[in-house]
Amino acid sequence: MPNLPQTCFAGLMAETVTLFHVSDVHFGVEDHQAHHWFADAVAQERPNAVVCTGDVTQRATKRQFAAAAKWFGGLNVPLTIEPGNHDMPYYNLFERFRTPFRRFERLRDAVDAELEFADLAVVPLRTTVRAQRRFPWSDGVVKKKALAATVAELERMADDGRYKIVACHHPLMAGPPGSPNPTIGGDQAFAALARAGADVVLSGHVHDAFDLTFDVEGRALRMIGAGTLSTRLRSSRPSYNVLRYHPQKGLTVEHRTLAGA
Repeated sequence: MPNLPQTCFAGLMAETVTLFHVSDVHFGVEDHQAHHWFADAVAQERPNAVVCTGDVTQRATKRQFAAAAKWFGGLNVPLTIEPGNHDMPYYNLFERFRTPFRRFERLRDAVDAELEFADLAVVPLRTTVRAQRRFPWSDGVVKKKALAATVAELERMADDGRYKIVACHHPLMAGPPGSPNPTIGGDQAFAALARAGADVVLSGHVHDAFDLTFDVEGRALRMIGAGTLSTRLRSSRPSYNVLRYHPQKGLTVEHRTLAGA
């Protein structure tokens, strides 16, 4: 479980916070046009921050992480990033089992910062593990230790009135509570986050955007997924989300898709 980041970006007055939510950029099979499109939007609009929900690389090679560090660093805005299942060594099994997140953590150290504003906070939740009893190992697993750390951070902020966003790679739910769920421990995590006061869970992994809300024990929790900026397309073009939050107006989500055939 990663340590919570330490740099704080806090506002003094209630104002709109704009976050660009991107996922599955997949350096190694990246869509160069999509990457330029996203970077140009960041440069022109200057969001308060970028949230990336994983799969930064395709095979977690040093070259792919170096390319990712250069690209993310060039955005020149506060950034927080979570690992995806593709961000652990694929060819080096010794490293995967011994230090699976070492390469990713080097990237985090170079580009990551805590996104904590006067009226909004982003809290990480790790859903990736080095190995599973099932195969393939691509779907998510929420371990008790990872969930406990996220819940503890949410509970620490319980009385401050901020809008609380949880960022992870895998969607915690595929449908209403009780429906088949590819993320092991996802139902329990979803319920625990709702009880702890989370308002939104951001994720990626499926390469198609979504925006769903489910009720747990009388509390609604919203799940927002970003698409991909890679060539590994599913049913939609490369895309990302723009989240705008204002304390009085609430959260609005704009889904942007790269034009093209």
